[in-house]
This record gives sequence, structure tokens and C-alpha cells, in this order.
Amino acid sequence: MTSRRRFLTSSAAVAGAALGAALPWTKLKGHTPAPAPLPPSDRVRVGLIGTKGMGWSDLKSFMKLPETNVVAICDVDENVMKMRVDELSKDGIKVKTYGDYRKMLENKDIDVVIIGTPDHWHCLQMVDACAAGKDVYVEKPIGNSIAECQTMVAAQKRYNRAVQVGQWQRSMPHFVDALAYLRSGKIGQIRTVKAWAYQGWMKNIPALPDTPVPAGVNYDMWLGPATKRPFNENRFHFNFRWFWDYAGGLMTDWGVHLIDYALLGMNNPTPKSIYASGGKYAYPDGGHETPDTLVTTYEFENFTMLWEQAQGISNGNYGRDHGISYIGNNGTLVLNRGGWEVISDEKRMDALPLQPNKGSGLDLHTRNFMDAVKSRKFENLTCPIHAGAHVATVCQMGNISYRTGMPVHWDEATHKFQEGDANNFLAAKYHNGYVLPPV
Repeated sequence: MTSRRRFLTSSAAVAGAALGAALPWTKLKGHTPAPAPLPPSDRVRVGLIGTKGMGWSDLKSFMKLPETNVVAICDVDENVMKMRVDELSKDGIKVKTYGDYRKMLENKDIDVVIIGTPDHWHCLQMVDACAAGKDVYVEKPIGNSIAECQTMVAAQKRYNRAVQVGQWQRSMPHFVDALAYLRSGKIGQIRTVKAWAYQGWMKNIPALPDTPVPAGVNYDMWLGPATKRPFNENRFHFNFRWFWDYAGGLMTDWGVHLIDYALLGMNNPTPKSIYASGGKYAYPDGGHETPDTLVTTYEFENFTMLWEQAQGISNGNYGRDHGISYIGNNGTLVLNRGGWEVISDEKRMDALPLQPNKGSGLDLHTRNFMDAVKSRKFENLTCPIHAGAHVATVCQMGNISYRTGMPVHWDEATHKFQEGDANNFLAAKYHNGYVLPPV
């Protein structure tokens, strides 16, 4: 890898990679011929852990980069892995397959690891990948507890690896433009910030009985450090996010994207107090644990932030099913994945019509990561591990308030809550012989 990196950091290699970033190196049907594959010395060898959902989307984005060489995939579900092997083979890509990610990390022919597994696995896999000398692209939220977030930041620092968090909104040009406008001060002093996710397509999950483990699934490996329990379809694949053992519901699913930019616009402060209220209001008999309806109030030094979430409803603030609004004395800036606009308050300023989205945030995000892998300039990462840790921690604070049923107050000096009961949720409990990695 040393000789590869020496070559890749040359300015000519970086310029050539940027020039070809928009085109996949695989065959492009109906378009101009794809560029010839780069020589092995130019290629970055990539392995994927977790091939079902967002991990696969991440890999497909990486495959658009000419220097990507996909060499391995890993999944606990042999059925999904076989499907992905077949899809890759159609592009002429042959990969090694693994059922245990630790075996994949032993492969010295892998430079970069993509982690697309459920949240409760992110910490262990990222730390292990960094310790194995791999650079890492890890899905959001980075951890399933505040303690895991802290461990992951420490691991990146100890092993000095490039780590990008999959909060790809940070790479969307119109999000960057909106933030630049916000910094101009034109909307005046901001007293309230809102972020919301009203997801009408997320319907009820009916309660289901436990069943035998499906053929081809290594369920023990899927559980990993989570509580041992019988297999239930509700907890598997996409729906894992509605159970505390594995994730944090809509707060950590969409919240880390939207609250991230709410905080970024206000220079990434840490809240002093947090109060969350909600419950299973839409689907009280549903099979999920996390709230389908939640409102969380965050108190900061000079402003208040509100987070709103609702499953089964699409009509959110300003007629948008998701977004962020910065409410200033002169006007309000409203931002989401579709674009941004400025609404004047009592004609104190000129309104600004919708400025639309300008490109694929995910593709720009993976491009940014690959550039940092080659240059070793980690300061150029759009969403480094400490940024992912900050917003994941703030989201966990909201969930902790909800789960304790009371307002909580954060002490930044000690990284603990003033309320003892809240501190019981700082670290996820590990089971089945797994421990939080000491870093």
C-alpha cells in the first residue's frame, strides 16, 4: 500500500481522478465508451460489509469512480450476498465473499471498507477496520450510543485512518450554498431552528410472532453484541431501525441528516438541556419500539432547536415532508433535499425563490472520501468522524430524554448528564461475549 499511496498522491493522479469522476469505469451502454480501466497501481481496492440497503447504494456510488476496484463483499444473509454477486458479475466484477467481517479484514488486498450494517454493528466494525489498517466509509448514525461515538472518534485518531461518515447532504452543493447565505447574516439574528421528518410512506409494522431463522442467515452474527432473542422478521433488514437494541428510530435515521445541518448552520454547538415528548401515537398496537411521533426541544446558549418526527404523515412544516428552517429576525431560510428559499418577514428583506438541488450528494460524498484516501489530507473530508459523532450524540440525547421521560441536562465538561438515570443510557449494553473496544 505504501508504493500505491506514493503514486496516488501525485498531483497528476489526483487531477486525472477528478476528471473522470462523473463516469463509471464499467461499461456504459448507449453512451460514449468508458475510459479504459486504470492500471493496478492506480486502483483503490474496496470491500463492503452489509450488502442489503444503504451499503449497496454506497458501493454503487463508489463504482462510478474510475479508481475503484471492488474486491470483496460480506453479509450474514447468504441470499442477499448471492444476489449481489450476480449483479456484480453482470459488470464483469468477481469478488471474494465472506460471512464474517473479521475474516474479510484479514485480507491485505483491501484498502477501503464500506460499513452498511445496522447501527449496533458500526462501532465494532469501524474500530476493527481501522485497527486492520483500512480506511473506512461508515454509514450514519455512526454509533448506537454516546459511548460508541466517543470510542469511534478515539479509534480514528489512534489508527490515523481516513474515516468518512455517510451524511452525504454535506456534499450537496445547494446545502453548501444555503449555508453560505446563512453566514451572510441577511436573515438577522436566529432565535429558533427547526428540523423535521414527516414520513408518510413509513406505515405501521404489525406485530408478528417469532419464527425460525431463515435458511442462509447467520442470525447469531447478525445479533452480534445485541441482546440474544428469538428471530423475528420485524427486527430484521430494514425494520431493525425501530428497535432500541439496534438503532434509535426516526431520530437517528433521518435526524442525523437534518439535525446535522441545523447544528452546522449554528456553528455546531452542544445543547444545555433536552426534552423529548411523544410515543406510539399513530400505531399504538404496532410491532415497533421507538416512537412514531416525537417532538424534542433543545436549549442552546442563544437559541432553541426543535426536532419533529412523524411516521404516516407527509405534510410537514412549510408543506415539506422533511427539512430545516432557520428563523431569523428578518426572514426564514428553509432548506431540504429539493432546494432552499428565503421567506421575508414583514418585508424586512428581499425574499429569495427556490434554489434547486444541483447534483447527487452521495456521488460527491464518495468522491470527496476517495480524494482524501489518496491525498491523506483528512482535513478535507466533508463529514469526518468527529462531525458524525457530534450529531449522533445530540440525537442520542433526545432519545435518552424520551426513554427516561424527563428533561435532561448535559455537562460538557464531564460528558455526562446531571440526571443519574439518564447516564444509564450513555453506553449500549454488549452481550454474547462482545465488549466495547478499548481504544
